[in-house]
Amino acid sequence: MSETLQTGDAAASDADLLDQTAIAVRAAGSALRERFGEVVRYQSREELMRALAVNDDTALAILRPRLTRLRPNAGWVEDELDGGALPPGEWWVVDPAEGNVNHLHALPEWAVTATLVRDNQPVLTAVHLPLTGETYTALTGAGAHLDGRPLHVSRTADLALSIVATSQARPDEDEKVVRRVGSSITAMLFDALVVRTAVPATLHLTNVAAGRIDAFWQFAGARADLLPGALLVTEAGGRISDAQGRPWTPQSESFLAAAPGIHTQALATLSR
Repeated sequence: MSETLQTGDAAASDADLLDQTAIAVRAAGSALRERFGEVVRYQSREELMRALAVNDDTALAILRPRLTRLRPNAGWVEDELDGGALPPGEWWVVDPAEGNVNHLHALPEWAVTATLVRDNQPVLTAVHLPLTGETYTALTGAGAHLDGRPLHVSRTADLALSIVATSQARPDEDEKVVRRVGSSITAMLFDALVVRTAVPATLHLTNVAAGRIDAFWQFAGARADLLPGALLVTEAGGRISDAQGRPWTPQSESFLAAAPGIHTQALATLSR
């Protein structure tokens, strides 16, 4: 069989796999939506962690068997705070309740994500927002889509006219990282039109891919936070790097996704 045919067959297989992945994240999202609506009260970090775990377990009970059937030999990553490179081969990187704290507080910004990583490169991703019914998908070389409609990053060429966004540092983050986050927000407040600060990262990145906002940055990001959005933005025509302009990898200590017209300007602002 020729190399062209082999490549075509692989692409078709990955496209079918993406369709099934999207079905799985929608099913998990439906289960989480049934649990949504009332603010969950907690009085300690332990109570908070237990409440978060219930949501995660609800979604994972659906995601894990379905995705494992699709790729029985793939590894499995579900810790949303993990970072760094993965071993060779295929891995499912899953965030069963991206924005889980928002869900507990009856806030609408949460999602279910599943990304297949092959030799440390994201191949496909599906991000489902249960409250709107939207599903964002991306497949390497085939573009990014929202419910089947192609996505394109914005054509903005002036940071001063841009809406930009970031997420806060993680709980118990190193003080240097927290201060870096704060100084970067201050710098962007001077240079950009509007600065949005909220979690989760994935929803900001879907907005970058859809051209609704123009850039997103984050420090000390984790795989599950950034891999889905990185693939969506790249396939929608955006630029991805670390905050120094170097190629981004899951080992990087910073992350920037931007419309091509303002990427260099955003780098200059973050370097101050």
